[in-house]
Amino acid sequence: MMIGLRGATPWTRISWPQAFTIHPAMCFGSLLLTLVVVELVWRIVLAVRYRPISDCETSQLPHCTVIVPAFNEGVQVYKTLKSLVASDYPKKKLQLIAVDDGSQDDTWDWIKKAKQELGKGLKIIRLQQNQGKRHALYSGFVKSTGSILITVDSDSMVEPLTIRHMVAPFVKDARVGAVAGNVRVLNREKGMIPRMLDVAFVYGFDFMRASQSMVNTVMCTPGALSAYRKSVVIQVLPEWLHQTYCGRPANIGEDRAMTNLILREGNHVLFQQNAMVYTEIPVTYTKLCKMYLRWGRSNVRETIAMSRFAFRKFRKGSMVGARINLLSGWLSLIKTPLFVITLVKIMPQNFSSFGISIVAGILVFQSLAAGIYAWKYNRTSALWAYTYGFYGFLALSWIKPYALMTSHRSGWLTRDIAPKQAQSLSLMGEQPRLITDALHPAHII
Repeated sequence: MMIGLRGATPWTRISWPQAFTIHPAMCFGSLLLTLVVVELVWRIVLAVRYRPISDCETSQLPHCTVIVPAFNEGVQVYKTLKSLVASDYPKKKLQLIAVDDGSQDDTWDWIKKAKQELGKGLKIIRLQQNQGKRHALYSGFVKSTGSILITVDSDSMVEPLTIRHMVAPFVKDARVGAVAGNVRVLNREKGMIPRMLDVAFVYGFDFMRASQSMVNTVMCTPGALSAYRKSVVIQVLPEWLHQTYCGRPANIGEDRAMTNLILREGNHVLFQQNAMVYTEIPVTYTKLCKMYLRWGRSNVRETIAMSRFAFRKFRKGSMVGARINLLSGWLSLIKTPLFVITLVKIMPQNFSSFGISIVAGILVFQSLAAGIYAWKYNRTSALWAYTYGFYGFLALSWIKPYALMTSHRSGWLTRDIAPKQAQSLSLMGEQPRLITDALHPAHII
């Protein structure tokens, strides 16, 4: 079979094998596109079949502990705690713990205000210095009394039925070790970026995590809202707390790391579509890039970590879906760099046709996100999916390749630390150390 190929000379008639020899990037591009389409069809079939686990009777509800780590959150942590107290859940079965991770603003004052209003229903802990989210969660874990541990970010708000929905899978199935909540954008009206990400989050949760849940392998339980079986957490807690990467403490990606360890121990990880949480996200390009870069580096690390156990018999029952999810993760890591290579090699010679293909691809794939959002929420707002598609291609496509090359870096990027502390760390050339034996809480009330 002959095709036309434009090069430095007029169109030349060559065979397909010759085309792939001349442009191997074209071959890789075609293969990647085929894999992406096949995976997409598979996920559509799974997502259509997905249903959240139904609630259990009130008498069956377990005792659970909700932990809220906070750092320089101000009044928002107070609002988060108030939304949790308003939950439709038996008060005698609900323990609430707020942890101030050495904030330098008025976060502790707002936590104390919540304590004054809520009394014994809220335990509060203050760490003397900022030690990172992983340590803040750990200090809550070790003080918990519930059999189910729920973590909620301090910049998030939950619906009254959220906790009830989150615990249902644990009651219905003893194999469940973790559950991911459904994250939406709280500050949606603050600008273009929150509006775009609201549509992207619906795709990431109502579609991606829904399909992953159907094979019992949600890849990441989000920091904004996650639930864990305490007996499972206790098994992996020391390893999680002491986790390192490239010889340094792993002080990012604590949610994905915990998910991986729970999966490795043979447990199922599910998604509860009806367990809603609304969280604040960045409103500027710089902060958005920092958030995505942190997520990207964590994704590289934990994809490697999952590869160490996913192809052995790590649990009873089928593991095919888990392995497909892992391979999909690797595909996601490599397809952007390969696409950039294809772009550099082919686009100068075929600018118009390649450009049209890119635009068509963005429109086609973003139509799925737009369709899901329009079906579930709002048709007009669904159009932000297309804006996000072009915005992501033009302004964010560098993040995954850069995260892949710099996965050894562990900066939180979107968190502030005290100027003196930042200066001393810089002078010493060190990352903040994880201290497991001395959390040094100034107050536990």
